[in-house]
Amino acid sequence: MARRQEAGQVMKARHRRLAWIGLGVVVLGVAAALVLNVFQSNLVFFFTPSQVAAKEAPQGRAFRIGGLVEAGSVRRIPNSVDVSFVVTDTVQRVPVVYSGLLPDLFKEGKGVVAQGMLAADGTFKATEVLAKHDENYMPPEAGAALEAAQKHKSIEMPTLKDTKR
Repeated sequence: MARRQEAGQVMKARHRRLAWIGLGVVVLGVAAALVLNVFQSNLVFFFTPSQVAAKEAPQGRAFRIGGLVEAGSVRRIPNSVDVSFVVTDTVQRVPVVYSGLLPDLFKEGKGVVAQGMLAADGTFKATEVLAKHDENYMPPEAGAALEAAQKHKSIEMPTLKDTKR
């Protein structure tokens, strides 16, 4: 009889240990799921105007678009900080609207990366605009997009070295 009680206590201890292990696995799984969810919601991908035109960019999610600010496209609304401009990769164009102060280095014909969301009408509503740092810099994504567009378009375009002026 004593052996039975000992065996019963050993089984109860094993069940408790397994229950604690199971609970630990569940807690770790929930924590990992929460971390991955936060990571995914903060992940922002880069797209070119050609990719946006091809509907490869996400609808209803933030992403970055980059290329050149099209010459003659910058429009400022008087007495406000609202501005609109067009980002191009020399193949496609995407209109961008932004409310805020633009970086000092923001200029027509220069590289730009804007972060925001695509509106239903195809306008990119930017929440942040980044311009190149100095005359030797172009955002890597924008430079790669321009080079890919240049190959796609098969016309003579100024290289990144020629845009240093």
